[in-house]
Amino acid sequence: MRRYARTLVAFALAAGMAAGTTGWVSGDAQQALTGPPPGSAQWRADRALLGAELPDPERTTPAEVARFFAGLSTAEQQLLLVRHPSVVGNLDGAPLELRYRANSLALAAEDDPRYRSLAATGRQILAFDPRGRGQVAEVFGDLRTAQRVSVVVPGSDNDAGTFDRKVAAHGAPPGMARTLHTAAGPGTAVVAWVGYTTPVGVGIDAATGSLAEAGAGRLTRFAEGLTADGLPEPAVFCHSYGSVVCGIAAHRLPATDVVVLGSPGMRADDAAGLRTKARVWAAKDPTDWIDNVPNVRFAGLGHGTDPTDPAFGARRVPAEEARGHAGYFAPGTDSLRAFAAIARGTATPDEAETPADARALAHAPVLEGVAR
Repeated sequence: MRRYARTLVAFALAAGMAAGTTGWVSGDAQQALTGPPPGSAQWRADRALLGAELPDPERTTPAEVARFFAGLSTAEQQLLLVRHPSVVGNLDGAPLELRYRANSLALAAEDDPRYRSLAATGRQILAFDPRGRGQVAEVFGDLRTAQRVSVVVPGSDNDAGTFDRKVAAHGAPPGMARTLHTAAGPGTAVVAWVGYTTPVGVGIDAATGSLAEAGAGRLTRFAEGLTADGLPEPAVFCHSYGSVVCGIAAHRLPATDVVVLGSPGMRADDAAGLRTKARVWAAKDPTDWIDNVPNVRFAGLGHGTDPTDPAFGARRVPAEEARGHAGYFAPGTDSLRAFAAIARGTATPDEAETPADARALAHAPVLEGVAR
């Protein structure tokens, strides 16, 4: 019994570390934000435009949303975004140009000082929800013309209020997306997606999968909205607790690649257990404290197998030059070069070298940013 108790405590503390916090503080339990966008009640009640019900923001699929907007005139689309900016700006499947304008209107009307910087001219805000701690998605690059699209899914302690924090510039969601887009180059676009309720600090939320399960549904719908709008399936880069979200979403997530970095586990025993057609990649640098987290699942605590374990079956991403838990996107690192190759669609390691020989290749040279 004593050993059992110690094990449970170890699980809770280790998973709490995986929250990505910089200090040992207690985490507050979070209530996941789910359901339709803000303003949906007014949207549902509005029959002034077409004389009929508008598509339900909660039940209508992104593909159906895309077809609805395709059937509207330009004037009708503009009227909808002016009347219901909070719905249009967060409605997966709506044209991204309308979403940018709608969120610009919503942010201009927002009086919370936490969000003031998000309203700056030139920013491409693809989603903005001020409820709770706030959620946001920002695009770097020209999403409409991009041949390759990537989505960055961050871990704990991220929300709309902390989105623009200046510390760890390449470790915060917009910093990750910006440096990835710069490294990947022309023809690519990257979305920093903070579209789910993340754990805060060290607490039970980081040790369990409840917030990740809620986030997985939102991530899936967001990605479906991109493809419904005619954009390519994205490569998804999942950091820390964000990799738990991606692991749960993987079997239904439209994606070319699922890349996890600094992962506490994906709630799967191996890559095959993710049941995804996407290529699965994993990175962990030698100084990341996540390596001290027990990769187990027991009584609902912990997130399972280390995705960088060769037995897991993920393709290896070199990360010897990255430093710490938030250093994977640092300019000049082998991990960022590899991520850029994946984002460009040029990462082609030989199947014979992945994943079974990953451990033997730990110090192998890098070709096009990917271990060879």
